[in-house]
Amino acid sequence: MTPTLDDRITGSLVGAAVGDALGGPVEGYTPEQILERHGGRVTGVVGPWNGGEWRTARPIAPYHKGDGHVTDDTLMTHALIRVYEKVRGHLDAYAVADHLVPELMGSPVWIPELEAEALPLQRIFLAEKWIVTRLHYGHVDPREAGTGNIVNCGAAMYMAPVGLVNAAHPEAAYAEALDVAGAHQSSYGREAAGVFAAAVAAACAPGATAPSVVGTALALAKDGTRSAIEAVAEVAERHTDFESALTPLRKAVAPFDSVGPDYRSPSLGARRPSRLHAIEELPVALGMLLVGEGDYRRTVLGAVNYGRDCDSIATMAGAIAGALHGESAVPADWAKRVAEASRLDLHAPARTLTEVTREVFARDAERRRAHEAAFTALTSGAR
Repeated sequence: MTPTLDDRITGSLVGAAVGDALGGPVEGYTPEQILERHGGRVTGVVGPWNGGEWRTARPIAPYHKGDGHVTDDTLMTHALIRVYEKVRGHLDAYAVADHLVPELMGSPVWIPELEAEALPLQRIFLAEKWIVTRLHYGHVDPREAGTGNIVNCGAAMYMAPVGLVNAAHPEAAYAEALDVAGAHQSSYGREAAGVFAAAVAAACAPGATAPSVVGTALALAKDGTRSAIEAVAEVAERHTDFESALTPLRKAVAPFDSVGPDYRSPSLGARRPSRLHAIEELPVALGMLLVGEGDYRRTVLGAVNYGRDCDSIATMAGAIAGALHGESAVPADWAKRVAEASRLDLHAPARTLTEVTREVFARDAERRRAHEAAFTALTSGAR
């Protein structure tokens, strides 16, 4: 049975959160380190990398990553959904200034990694704090606020809602995400946000497949982002098992990734604007989608065991695979454990976004009819 809009939105958002939680505890490590630490590949929810010493262990203290805890990827995704709930329409960079910044600064939520209720601003990375600095304190034009920030996956990681609001219309998702992300990112970081949103929208189309989603991403992506996806996709098509694909996928994306081989010690040229580079996370997520043939479990476990920034890779991969197949594709035991451990109702954001999406589509359809009528009158030949 073809999944409904409601089911695809739920599958995408639950799938993204579960991927985030599975990837969190192994973020920053290599596939080899993951294999050694866990005595094999990660096949579900695991505990903190440093066990009970997570509060003081470096380099990620004091965050409790693991045990089903979501990270900032999910916190930001849910914050953006709350913006959609307020605006109840398409978003732009000004919506980030008017609504997302106040969410980050003034609306406490439960932060699983801190095991406390706190402001999202107290958890998010410096590249996301940039939004508050530039928009709240610097009063920069929201459309240009992303300029000057380090270029990373910070904007892309929470753009799934943009793709879902524009379900089955990837071109519109791409354009809206680029506008929204302009308040946060520039260069290939902003481009990745647009392409990821488009991929999620493409996954919502009836009959969509992993290859069709990647094909849509390639049709819209520009510069280094397109080249990186193309290189990764070419390699991914030769694999159906993520274990054999781990090293080849890294080799394929490496020429476009400015961070370098040591994820925790970036190169001097890392994260700077460039038309030649791409963030690593999106091409690898799309690559794992192809390797996993769109299957949620295989896709997300491939993303998790890739290591490096694998919570964001698995967030993106999970969002796309969940949108392709709906909620039933996401293992129920994983979703239950993540919801309980993170103290989150994973379905509430999906219900909210589904309502907003239906409202937005109705208004979009009305505007299209009005435009068609106007165009017909303009071209009717009347003198």
